[in-house]
Amino acid sequence: MATAEGVFFYDYNIEEQDQQAEILSGLQASPKRISPKYFYDQTGSVLFETITTLPEYYPTRCEIEILRENQTSILEATGDDCVLIEYGSGASTKIRLLLDAIKPKAYVPLDISRDFLYDSAIALRRDFPWLEIHATCLDYRKPATLPDSLKHYKNKVAYFPGSSLGNFAPKEQADFLSSVRQTIGDHGSLLIGLDMVKAEPVLHQAYNDHQGVTAKFNSNILNHINDITGARLNPDHFSHLAFFNSEQSRIEMHLVSQLDQVASLGGERIHFKQGEHIVTEYSYKFELDKFIAFAKQHDFECQQVWQDANSYFSLFYLKAC
Repeated sequence: MATAEGVFFYDYNIEEQDQQAEILSGLQASPKRISPKYFYDQTGSVLFETITTLPEYYPTRCEIEILRENQTSILEATGDDCVLIEYGSGASTKIRLLLDAIKPKAYVPLDISRDFLYDSAIALRRDFPWLEIHATCLDYRKPATLPDSLKHYKNKVAYFPGSSLGNFAPKEQADFLSSVRQTIGDHGSLLIGLDMVKAEPVLHQAYNDHQGVTAKFNSNILNHINDITGARLNPDHFSHLAFFNSEQSRIEMHLVSQLDQVASLGGERIHFKQGEHIVTEYSYKFELDKFIAFAKQHDFECQQVWQDANSYFSLFYLKAC
């Protein structure tokens, strides 16, 4: 554990050897795939923060609108005596609004991007000098290990913004809710932001911005896996593709090989045909009643839902049950 003034840093991240095996397995699958968690090296994290400011990318604006206009009722729901556990490190306006609203006893950001997590924690401590921060580097798809000093708090509030649950397949969504339920215990709760099903043109534009930032974010995943594995995949030899799959109710992001090419990874040769796809992300979109029923199946009772003016986005407050 490393410390700075008011910031405690814990590193439980997986070893690069395990990451390499996971990446190799994905690129040997059909279709080829890379987990979206590998978007978030330092560069990818910065690019994503840029995406959240783009005019086409409505989810962040909508979620911020919800938080700004409902601070009092959010505090009434969560209470002011909680430990706030954020899945994904807090560089954004959203976590600052939430910290202002509920003033938790401690804040525990969980993230896989070590450098970004540390920088975000230090920046937050400067702006919130009263806040005790326990920054924890791990793969948050698995149950989180909370510091011993926080385990006695009963009121643990998990916060999962940005519709990141939509990046998980339905079985993974179920596993994640079960994992959160295990982390927060019988008296905890979950604040979760989800992107709703809406008109396809709105969805399409959000993942195909005219500045090409999302395309850069998508291709940067190759730079990250090159750093981890020593592969030499050239991002310039792949193009960005994002579209809405209406049958599955999800946005899909792919990288499309522009030529026949071969990469070496862990002693294995990976062949890419021209036009072959790597799936880098699914982003499922949700319906209100269906998600409430889904949460109930996994031991969460929906207590309250807040939405933006267009009902594009919803923030759910779920209590463990």
